[in-house]
Amino acid sequence: MTVMVGAELTNTELLELFGRMVLIRRFEERTLELRAAGRVHGVVHPYIGQEAVAVGVCSALRLDDRIVSTHRGHGHCIAKGANIDRMMAELFGRRDGYCRGKGGSMHIAAFEVGMLGANGIVAGGLPIAAGAALAARMTGSDGVSVGFFGDGATGEGAFHEALNVSTLWKLPVVWVCENNMYASSTPLSDSIPSPDVAQYGSGYGLPSVVVDGNDVLAVRQAAVEAVARARSGEGPTLIEAKTYRWTTHFVRDQPPRDGRPQAERDEWMRRDPIVLFGEELHGLDVLTPDLEEEIRGSVALRLEAAVEFAEASPYPEPAEAFEDVFAP
Repeated sequence: MTVMVGAELTNTELLELFGRMVLIRRFEERTLELRAAGRVHGVVHPYIGQEAVAVGVCSALRLDDRIVSTHRGHGHCIAKGANIDRMMAELFGRRDGYCRGKGGSMHIAAFEVGMLGANGIVAGGLPIAAGAALAARMTGSDGVSVGFFGDGATGEGAFHEALNVSTLWKLPVVWVCENNMYASSTPLSDSIPSPDVAQYGSGYGLPSVVVDGNDVLAVRQAAVEAVARARSGEGPTLIEAKTYRWTTHFVRDQPPRDGRPQAERDEWMRRDPIVLFGEELHGLDVLTPDLEEEIRGSVALRLEAAVEFAEASPYPEPAEAFEDVFAP
């Protein structure tokens, strides 16, 4: 059978979406386990709860399309096709990591799959996404770029500058706001006068759409339409995906207190995007209990192989600190 969602999806493609979401979830959970065990160091910003956004958007892209991420970038990397062995090695600070162990959790870049990098600076990736879109046009490519950002980025000048120039020049870019309702610990209601980040689109004259960020097919539908519009030369679109992160803003040795209401957290966790999509696929007879167990088992094996790869990789030599600092 097939499901119509912007373009036909086969059973295989639907299961790929589900498997990719499970992989992101388990990668993040395994990372937190490794960090608690002292095997991964540094601050981690888990993507748990937001898997449908990255997978829905990136499933609408080609390999040569480019994305920029945020500080919460593991999900975007995996959704765009990054190798989890090299991602894990980066988290371990090893030479075989994507940034040769010098980027860590917040700065993974995988150019070969169009992942231009995660970014610890709020809204810092958005001008890069605009630049990638301009580069595609100048080189005669029909490539599209995607700029992921959180609701907190709307208070940064780079957000407004990127939206403005992309509309003026009709750049082939899609802006994707992952509105998880909090900028670190600041609720959205304390930051902007509307519950919808999409309101900013009208001010810059670009189409905007609000979608359920926990519904991977709804996200994909919006992304398919926005990507087609960008690729055809009609300019940018702003997609606001309403979602929720399950964990605190970040995890470190002493994580911040989570001041979000417990009832709110419980309600969003009942709307687990993976469970919801799994139930939908079960209802369509695309996913069976045995097949789901097989998918989850395969993900577990892949993750343990990634950990083994990371631990077998050497640490960078001290002299390597001076490499890859400046372009040739």
